[in-house]
Formats: sequence, C-alpha cells, structure tokens
Amino acid sequence: MSLRHLSPRLAGCCVLFVFAAGAAAQAPAERSLPPPVSTRDIVQPMLPAQLQDFGAYVDSARKTFDVPGIAVAIVKDGQVVMERGFGLREIGKPEPVDAHTLFAIASNTKAFTAAALQQLAEQGKLKMDDRVIDHLPWFRMSDPYVTHEMRIRDLLAHRSGLSLGAGDLLYWPPTSYTTKEVVERLRNVPIKNGFRSGYAYDNILFAVATLVIEQASGQSYADYVREHIFQPVGMDESLIDKTYLKPGMDVAVGHAKANFKDLEPVPPMAWLNDPGAGGIYASVHDLAKWMNVQLAGGVLPSRGADGKPVRLFSADSQQQMWSMLTPITIGKPPIPELAPLVPHFYGYGESWFLSDYRNQRLVWHTGGWPGMVSRVTLVPELHLGVVVLTNAESGAAFNAVTYRVLDAYLNTAQKTVAPLTDWVIVYDKAVKQGEARADDSLAKHEAARDKSSKPSLPLAQYAGTYRDPWYGDVIIGYENGKLRLRFSKTAQLIGTMTPWQHDSFVVRWDDRALNADAFVDFTLDMDGHIREMRMQPMSPLTDFSFDFQDLRLVPVAAGKPGTGED
Repeated sequence: MSLRHLSPRLAGCCVLFVFAAGAAAQAPAERSLPPPVSTRDIVQPMLPAQLQDFGAYVDSARKTFDVPGIAVAIVKDGQVVMERGFGLREIGKPEPVDAHTLFAIASNTKAFTAAALQQLAEQGKLKMDDRVIDHLPWFRMSDPYVTHEMRIRDLLAHRSGLSLGAGDLLYWPPTSYTTKEVVERLRNVPIKNGFRSGYAYDNILFAVATLVIEQASGQSYADYVREHIFQPVGMDESLIDKTYLKPGMDVAVGHAKANFKDLEPVPPMAWLNDPGAGGIYASVHDLAKWMNVQLAGGVLPSRGADGKPVRLFSADSQQQMWSMLTPITIGKPPIPELAPLVPHFYGYGESWFLSDYRNQRLVWHTGGWPGMVSRVTLVPELHLGVVVLTNAESGAAFNAVTYRVLDAYLNTAQKTVAPLTDWVIVYDKAVKQGEARADDSLAKHEAARDKSSKPSLPLAQYAGTYRDPWYGDVIIGYENGKLRLRFSKTAQLIGTMTPWQHDSFVVRWDDRALNADAFVDFTLDMDGHIREMRMQPMSPLTDFSFDFQDLRLVPVAAGKPGTGED
C-alpha cells in the first residue's frame, strides 16, 4: 500500500519523492470548479498572503493530476487556519468534498498504532524494548535470531530484514485470513536483509503490533483506539475501518486509473486483518485536532478537574516516536527541479518519517489505499501542520499541495518574499518522466519477446494447484480453452493467463483498476514436469504491495489437500 517512487499508491512507504503511480498525467476530463466554501469548511483570516490564491492552486493540482476531490487542513500555533474541501466526492455525482468528508488515511494510521503502544508502556502494561515473544509467545519469524531479538519498538521501524512490502499479499488486496493467521504465516516470509541493518518498508509487522495492543490492553484494536485516542482528542468523525461506514455518510469514493489510463471509482476496502497498518477513515476536521495534539507534545485541549493540562501521551513518549531509529539513504531527485526537496537527513522513527526542508525539521507520513492517497506533515518548530487527503492515486497531488503550504509559511517565518515554486508544474514533469520510463520498460520486454515461440506443454497441463509457503494456494484452471489463475484467499486476484513466450505467460486481472498484471514463469524439470512457478509485476508502476516476486509456488501433488492452510 504505499507510496512508491515505486508506485502509485504510496501506501505509506513513501519515500520523499513519489511520482509514478498511476498518478497519470493523461489529459483529465474537464470538470467544473468546486462549489463555494460551505459552512462545513473553515478558512481563518490569518492565512498567509502567499496562500490567498490557494483554492485556485489546489484546483490546478486536481486538474493536472486528475483528482476528483481534495481536502486540506492547516493548523498553526494551536489554531485551525483552514479546513476545507475542493472538488467532488465521486466523479459524475454532485456531492462536494468538505472538511468533514471521510477518506481512508491508510498508512497514516501507523502513527495511531505507535501512540497506542506508547500509552500502554506508560501504563506499565509493556515496555517498548520488550521482546515480542514476551507478549506473543507463539510469534515466529523465519530466522530464529530475529524471532528472539525482535522488540516491540522494532515493529514500528521498518528495519526487520524483511524486503519491501514483504507479505503484503496476505492482506492486500483483502484476503480471508485473520490477523492471527497473517502473523502466524510470518514464519515462512523470507528475510532478505540483515536485522536492523537498513530500511525496507513493511506493513505486516503492524499486524503483529495490532495483536500486541490487543494482548496488553484486553481490548480489540478498534475499541482501544476509539476509547483511548479518538475520544480524548475529540475525533468524533473518525472510524477504524470501512465496516463502520453507513449509507448517507459524508465519505469520499476512491478512484483509480484502469490500465493506468481511465479514471474510475473503485469499491471501498476493509483491512480487517491488519488494521494497525492502515485501517482508519478520517476527515481533515478530525486530523487537524490530531496534528494539534502532536504539535503540543501530547497535550490535549481539555483540562482535568484540577485545571491542569491532560496528556494523550507524555513528552518522553513523543520524543521516542520522533527519534530516528532507521536511517534512509538519500537518493538523487529524478529531475533537477526537485533538488530543493532533497533533505540533509532522512529516516524513520516510530511510525513517522523524519527529514528536513529549508532548514526546518519535518515529521510526516503518507498513506496509500485503493483509490486514495494522503499526507500528514508537521513542522514542530513552527507549530505548523498540514494534512492533504485525496480520492485518487496521485502522490504528486498531495506533495504539490503540501509544499505550497510549507513554502508560504516558511517565507513568512524567514521574512522572505521569494515567489512560490509552482510544484504542480514540477511534479507534473516528474510524473510524465516516470511514466515514460515505465513505457520504455514494457517496450524492452516486448522487444525481447520471441513471438514465434510456444509453450512446452499443452495449456491444460499448466493447470493445477500451486503452493507458496507463506501465502498458500494459487490455483490455475483450464476453462473453455483458457487458463484462469486464482489466488485462493484473495477474491480480487482472478485473471486470464495468455502465453508470452516459451513457458512464460501474462496474467491480466479481471479487475483492471488493480494495475497489477504480472508475468508468470514456469520452470520444467528434465522430464518435462513443472517444477516451480514464479511471478513478477509487468509494470514498474505497479504498487509494491503486490509482492508477487516473493512467491515460490510449487505444484501440489494430486490428492493432497489444497486449502492453503499448510
């Protein structure tokens, strides 16, 4: 799920530069400008002079990156300066986005998970440096040393040795596994890097964190977060996951580009088996409150009966959450115009990215969901926060809007009158360059293809059940002269396989909004029997959570149960 300079969604793994995703720069359909600011929106007079054209700027981002609706909140010095919606909740329908429209905030949920664990540590129910096996004795990684040494703090820091997005197919797209079953299957997810040796974004360890919270608190994750975070902060509109949505609610509909081209609504998704990684739905109205509590060092706006401030968490807990645990290598920007965004330092704390911009420390995170991406950014020394929620898969849009706000406030703080960079133009160039590289990658595959070749076996002989140690069963059926591939636990992963060359095929998923078509390659033994099946995404724009490349699928012998519950 996840920001990808890698892919469109930025599910949370966002690195500093997120362009590619189906954040396509195809010419968007013409849409009317958003309605006037409603009574459900707030725009205070203290908005900097350089943001007086902010509405027009956000509309420029919406049009350029083909985003139906965007919601923005800005807080400064404990006050809400702006909370406003722009555009539409769903294309083709009149309902506008406003400050109270709910969006899936995806990996921005991770900061709530970290806060919950820190609260439990303050209550003496756990220590952040406890071994995970002290709380979940059955917990296992594929390496005994990592199993023994994995601490609760490690679950939040992307330094476990797992590769990027490892195990995501256990819950993305939604699967029928429970959270406990997901975590039990970690014992077979390969560890490809050194423990605590470097950064690789994961979601699966937040499923472990979810279970730790439940074990320590005696409550479900949803009940704990609702009672101990949402209610004290005053986040009355926020929900733990899609299952709490009801008809008639003010909710944005996600949009994705089928085949990376045509924007269309996508059905809402519930992440029931890893809620601590990305389940929350929230509005900018509520997230403005969350940012103010963060910027106040955990202090809530309410006071106790003795008149003293009440804390959501201690200053020490916040210091831990905002301290770098995992350094991240700083790369070169894909285009020169993005050079001003290259930080001096970059890393990850407990569920927060940490970097700097124009000599100011930033504490931030992103989120990626089917059809929705978002960014929360805090500038602690300026007591400034900005959140941008969108209902399309364009990291370029939320970055362009975020940096417009940061520039305006930094110019004010630094007493400069430099003209503002039009980050919409800059990111548009970066997106188009990324798409061109993706097209070139596919073109190279096509050029290398031997179109005269044929599969070694009759198509029907590729049919069967194939089993991976951590995912379970993938089933290929021979139906009406075609091969149909199905992931046994993932309803959305059903598609048709067609020959590519030799014993390689392409699977094109029935759900074209997934943008995750993949190569399927078979290895035969010396007697012509299938020994192994491997997969990998066709396009570099495919979300990294489709970690097909980590599957090691082998044929299941006839008569052996093919439930995937090995």
